[in-house]
Amino acid sequence: MEEIHLVFARNLKAIREREKLSLEKVSQLSGVSKTMIGQIERGESSPTLTTIWKIANGLRVSFTELMHPPQPETEVIRSKEIQVLKEDHGRYMVYPHFPYQKDSRFEIYTIEIKQNGTLDAEAHREGTEEYITVFDGELIIHIQGQDYRLTSGDAIRFKADRPHTYSNPGSTVTRLSMTIYYPH
Repeated sequence: MEEIHLVFARNLKAIREREKLSLEKVSQLSGVSKTMIGQIERGESSPTLTTIWKIANGLRVSFTELMHPPQPETEVIRSKEIQVLKEDHGRYMVYPHFPYQKDSRFEIYTIEIKQNGTLDAEAHREGTEEYITVFDGELIIHIQGQDYRLTSGDAIRFKADRPHTYSNPGSTVTRLSMTIYYPH
């Protein structure tokens, strides 16, 4: 694991370069000396929490953006590494490819529903939407007293801030992709 002051140094330099800011301008914005900022960027100095907050506030970025390693540009999710979540006695299976993270506003799953499998979902927080594409089988989504029947190749978007139910009425496994979008 990389030392935190080196992560901070790399993030600070990347933000400064992205915003096209000189060391002097960052010093003016943050109240931290130009010399200190240069030392921090080179990994020669471990800043105090107070200094980190001054720099974060001056650059108008979150403390977390400065302290956490950046997300890689590419991330491969191997199916064998995914921990499958099961409901309805194993007839409804969720494969969380990209689970919710506080810095993104969505999550992406693959769902498999065996014959007669069903899941009653509670309402998500206000403004939440779901986007579903069916790849195999049949799917019925029940929302506010109405059934929506989808088959292979069909897609649906709906407001998920109300109770809804997924079920497989067919004789084969239903496979689908689900993206859940959360508002601010």
